[in-house]
Amino acid sequence: MAAGLPTLGFVAILIAALVLACRPLGDHIHRVTTRERHLAVERGLYRLIGVRPDTEQTWAGYARSVLAFSAVGVVALFGLQRLQHLLPGDKGFDAVDPAVAWNTAVSFVTNTNWQSYSGESTMGHLVQTAGLAVQNFLSAAVGIAVALVLVRGFARRTTDRLGNFWVDVTRVTLWVLLPLSVIGAIVLIAGGAVQNLTDTVTAAGVTGDPQQITGGAVASQEAIKNLGTNGGGYHNVNSAHPFENPTNWTNLVQVLLILMIPFSMPRVFGRMVGNPAQGRAILAVMAGLALLSTTAVVLLELAGPGTVPTALGSSMEGRDVRFGVGDSAVFAAATTLTSTGSVNSFHDSYSAGGGGMLILNMAVGEVAPGGVGSGLYGMLVLAVITVFVAGLMVGRTPEYLGKKIGARQIKLASLYFLTTPAILLLALATTIAVPGNHAAIQESGPHGWSELLYAFTSASNNNGSAFAGLGADTPWLNTVLGICMLLGRFLPMILVLALAGSLATARSVPATSGTFPTTTPLFVGMVGAVTIVLVALTFLPVLALGPLAEAL
Repeated sequence: MAAGLPTLGFVAILIAALVLACRPLGDHIHRVTTRERHLAVERGLYRLIGVRPDTEQTWAGYARSVLAFSAVGVVALFGLQRLQHLLPGDKGFDAVDPAVAWNTAVSFVTNTNWQSYSGESTMGHLVQTAGLAVQNFLSAAVGIAVALVLVRGFARRTTDRLGNFWVDVTRVTLWVLLPLSVIGAIVLIAGGAVQNLTDTVTAAGVTGDPQQITGGAVASQEAIKNLGTNGGGYHNVNSAHPFENPTNWTNLVQVLLILMIPFSMPRVFGRMVGNPAQGRAILAVMAGLALLSTTAVVLLELAGPGTVPTALGSSMEGRDVRFGVGDSAVFAAATTLTSTGSVNSFHDSYSAGGGGMLILNMAVGEVAPGGVGSGLYGMLVLAVITVFVAGLMVGRTPEYLGKKIGARQIKLASLYFLTTPAILLLALATTIAVPGNHAAIQESGPHGWSELLYAFTSASNNNGSAFAGLGADTPWLNTVLGICMLLGRFLPMILVLALAGSLATARSVPATSGTFPTTTPLFVGMVGAVTIVLVALTFLPVLALGPLAEAL
């Protein structure tokens, strides 16, 4: 019992901080993204890239901008890695291997931040700052921009215009992500995180012998990697490294950074549709699912199934002694409930039940609260499916926020949730069918299956964390996981934008006595149930082969 008490305090402080932060942050994001006037610095950027900021786009035009912008990012980041040995700040490192460079470029542009390399021995200062850190900002801004389009689809009537991609990305980057990341970096530096441009730092090891540890602009990378639900890490052990996450209270700050924007987005939604109660309902679903999952992971890990862990009260294998089992489990739940991928513990060392819950968190679609932007639009698609189900139950045409949910809308919503499982399961089956890939799986039996399942679930859902027992740095896995990241990011985005376009052109339908209310506890419970049932039906067979088989 004593081991759980610090965790209760950790969670209580975290919840209090989120309650205090999310309303003003949501209001700030709403003001930034809906104001009509363009500031001087924004107008300068628009002229530089040749954009007419007052010209709005259709959903198809918006989608083309998203894809073009992201394609340029992949090419630029790939080139930067391949040429790093010719650039300043290379720290003496060679050009990054082509397969790793491809995987990394796709990973950071898609907000996945999967890493099949060791950061401190692979990437130079310029690649880390001008490459990886820049994409941490831009990929997060793209996710928020797409969420804004879906909300505009609900809020607008009989129009095919849904905003301007370049305006949305510019404003979110300049006035939301950048100032918050600067504040976050300063706080982490105050806590002891490293921020320099030295090649190595000399530190005393546990035996007192000196050792050379790679330095760099670590704190600034940490701030945006967590704030933008990006993930990854400057060092190979990620947020377990004392240069990245020095103390217990910086650990709390990092979890707060991960959750701040995703939990603030429902407030933005409520403000934009002119009904804050709708935003509170979506927030309640997110918070309820997050609380259930986090409680389950913490209890499973504190229980420590197994002879030795049971005798000790819990298992410390794979955990940093500074954070312990409970706080590490909270961090793991937060990072898999969002699309972050940061880790401060070794997920491969988790119990079968705890590890299975982490896989399930990602498989749900990371909507509780999900990644920046992607969590909100994923949850809104679930809300559309829920009102459709409710309409079938009472024999009435479903409506949501004054928009009828017809055949086109439900087809797009259904495809959204079928796309990622199809990508994941097809890639997983293909990989396991090739005998040459079996050597990358370092464990036999159900746990080895869990390692592979975790990797493909993480890549396809743009999470980026790993069990870390899988030898993922192979040409096949670097290539196929990269394809999963691309398809898992942009196919759902296109479907969301198409859904927004179909909603925006529809007429408003007045509410009647037969309209299903979408701000009640009944609606909140139904959305949560639909979320769990959809995932359970889709992923139960593969979970049965891995974590469930191992647990039993």
